[in-house]
Amino acid sequence: MVMCNCCENGFQNLEQVPETEIEAADISNDYHAYIEKWIAANEEHDVCICGCCGNGEGWYGTPGEHYTKDDPPGHSGPYAYNGGLCECD
Repeated sequence: MVMCNCCENGFQNLEQVPETEIEAADISNDYHAYIEKWIAANEEHDVCICGCCGNGEGWYGTPGEHYTKDDPPGHSGPYAYNGGLCECD
């Protein structure tokens, strides 16, 4: 597994989310869904799903991680446009 060096846990600009929201996301049953709901409910921020970990609307595999057993194989997977490599490689 390779950790994405473009984001923090699958999101870019996560530092713009208030700490209280991060804490609530940490104890929620689905951290990523919680942060996605926060993104949708708030306008004054640049927080988004990482373009290396997902397509802006969903995840390619495990957010913030690449080349796990759950990722589709190279040239047929989401990174096919880049020779099967994620953007942060």
